[in-house]
Amino acid sequence: MQQPLWGIDLGGTKIEGAILPSLNKHEPLLRIRVNTESKLGYEHILKQIRLLVEEMKTQSGLSPTTIGIGTPGAMEPSTGLMKNCNSTALIGKPFKKDIEALLKIPVTLANDANCFALAETHWGVVKQRFPDARMVFGIIMGTGVGGGIVIDGKVWDGHHSIGGEWGHNFLDASGGKCYCGREGCVETVISGPALEKYYLGLSSNVLKLHDIYAASETGKDAAAIQTMERLCFFFGKAVSVVTNILDPDVIVIGGGVGNIDLIYKNGVESLKQFIFNPIVTVPVLKPELGDSAGVFGAAALVA
Repeated sequence: MQQPLWGIDLGGTKIEGAILPSLNKHEPLLRIRVNTESKLGYEHILKQIRLLVEEMKTQSGLSPTTIGIGTPGAMEPSTGLMKNCNSTALIGKPFKKDIEALLKIPVTLANDANCFALAETHWGVVKQRFPDARMVFGIIMGTGVGGGIVIDGKVWDGHHSIGGEWGHNFLDASGGKCYCGREGCVETVISGPALEKYYLGLSSNVLKLHDIYAASETGKDAAAIQTMERLCFFFGKAVSVVTNILDPDVIVIGGGVGNIDLIYKNGVESLKQFIFNPIVTVPVLKPELGDSAGVFGAAALVA
């Protein structure tokens, strides 16, 4: 009998767990969450994960033999230490080793963008519309910009576990300094905060990105229109680099910035300007799984 798939999505404010029947069935047998309480430190985060797993065991009557965990960062393969984490308490910690010791079972880690791409491949928009796709590039565009690569149904981490991290490719110096220490990263140009900052510089007004988009649609706010033009132009330029290298079968966009419909028309038109090909036929799609993608993708890691 096939074992159910256990997944945990480790976020900055919540830790969510789900048990799925199999890769063929993703209606959860159980789905619960606890608060991360990351301000209380690394050891407390570990204890909260154990608390969640024990509660999952109690409520389901099941016990896992392995668990997939989606993390807000990645593990450096050469050291086993966490890096590039939004939850800074994890940085430099041997998270995989420590959580395996605490849970007494093996775990498989992947960052949240990889989990997103994996979930949309197995159960989401890719499965529904392009089930024969072999390579999927999953984009996260929100507070930050990240990405994940799935090949033949499995995450491609890469040699340094930075596969898909297009958000820290150089895009344009106008983005300024990035938190990573470099300048002009994709994230500094087309993330939500970067676009809001750009609009503020043009208009001296503070607006959230969805309001900037709405203002641009009225045709009366020149700064909002210019901000959306910047998003679409640089989206195409940035994605062209990934497309030229990987040439994925499908591109799926998650995160708040991905809710802007202009990307799927004007952003793709921009891609046509920069790609090393006379036409663009790769589907650029909205996801279907919403906030389920993280924890579902984590469960898929152990399929």
